[in-house]
Amino acid sequence: MSLACVYSRARVGLESPLVTVEVHLANGLPAFHIVGLPEASVKESKDRVRSAIINCGYEFPAKRITINLAPADLPKEGGRFDLPIAVGILAASQQLPQVDLAQYEFAGELALSGELRAIVGEIPMAMACCKSGRTVILPAQNSEQASWVKKAKIHAIEHLTQLYPHFARQTVLPFVLEKPIETIETKNHLNISDVIGQPLAKRALEISASGNHNLLFIGPPGTGKTMLASRLAGILPKMTEAEALEVAAIQSISNQNTNAKSWLTRPFRAPHHTASSAALVGGGSQPKPGEISLAHHGVLFLDELPEFERKVLDVLREPMESGEVTISRAMHKQCFPARFQLIAAMNPSPTGFFNDNRSTPEQVLRYLNRLSGPFLDRIDIQIEVARLPRGTWADDTQINETSEVVQQRVQACRQRQISRQGQANAHLGTSDLKNYCYLTAGDNEFLELAVDKLGLSTRAHHKILKIARTLADMVNSEHISHEHLLEALSYRAMDRLLKHLSNSING
Repeated sequence: MSLACVYSRARVGLESPLVTVEVHLANGLPAFHIVGLPEASVKESKDRVRSAIINCGYEFPAKRITINLAPADLPKEGGRFDLPIAVGILAASQQLPQVDLAQYEFAGELALSGELRAIVGEIPMAMACCKSGRTVILPAQNSEQASWVKKAKIHAIEHLTQLYPHFARQTVLPFVLEKPIETIETKNHLNISDVIGQPLAKRALEISASGNHNLLFIGPPGTGKTMLASRLAGILPKMTEAEALEVAAIQSISNQNTNAKSWLTRPFRAPHHTASSAALVGGGSQPKPGEISLAHHGVLFLDELPEFERKVLDVLREPMESGEVTISRAMHKQCFPARFQLIAAMNPSPTGFFNDNRSTPEQVLRYLNRLSGPFLDRIDIQIEVARLPRGTWADDTQINETSEVVQQRVQACRQRQISRQGQANAHLGTSDLKNYCYLTAGDNEFLELAVDKLGLSTRAHHKILKIARTLADMVNSEHISHEHLLEALSYRAMDRLLKHLSNSING
């Protein structure tokens, strides 16, 4: 038979659409053509495949070879089509045993010797193959990551020559066994017990973790803002297997190193303040995930927040609300998940300290106004981190809670929210607030007066309600009390600071 059809998968963002590799051998002058919108890396596979077939002891057909990658309007890139092309040529030239190739999907880059090299995006491919019911044959380097997809049928090979004995049923390739999630030890994060003092900041950190609220630390240098922020991921609830697989899929298409110990750990991303908007949200001619997608189901930490360009921070506004980012290009668009938890840190003035007589109120206000109002509106908790009182370091009587202890409380609180409304409090919609954040008439009037006095927006009003709901959940209270409302209002440090500076300048 001079025609063979082999199945493979392309890589389009987090999707892995099916590609049919059609191989036709015809008489005529020897030629090798690849059609079906291949990019340069795919066209170069002609030389890799030819050398690999010859070096494996097979005969490269001296015929007119046409490779069609269907569908023709789907861009194809990378070396992942080397293996299916080689299998198609060998099948069409009848150098492989007769076997139903329709039950397999192939992907892998070939070395000139016939060895298999790793590809990018093995997890989305394994997920797609699992839905199709086919068996996927991948390079051995990708087998561990692909095995995280439950019920996926995977064969791992290291060399092209391993296919013949498998198809001839001489040496059957074993399936890659999935590793039970219970046996995987996750990587330990930095422990919150390392933080000396700062009880209010620790409290804010626990509230933030319990309700998945965004958090802003404001304070002078050296007060432990960065140290506190780096401990957030360690007190967040443990990831579910579905969440971990989503994170691993994003990392697999981003060339991020993942292993069995790290894929169940919540990501923590801390881009430098010189990062561009494309670095944060993603971009490129073939769009790739940015920092906010790499922080999916984890923490995005922005240190020295006012040093980021204003337009860079403003591109985060929509993803912070929707939990996803859509990158549009002329020919196509791709959507990446971005359900991250933002934690930021900043100094209260350009000199680092407030009221140090080195900067005027006008200069401080100009510095703080680098952050737009709509962006600040989307930060639920804003808290001041003060310098440690004298003698705190020498105090040996302090007993600091470990991250494991705090995480247990956070886990219990988050479970109450999931049982009640199916999501964390921070993700409640406007219609949900009436159902789950009920206030008495007196408390409702009190909140409206406070919002009016501070000059807050409707979004900030909703944020306060959500924080109050989280505070009630932390003590397992069914209703929001006045004390919860008061504490929620106290976490608006930035609003109070801006109000104070404006009054100082105008008065």
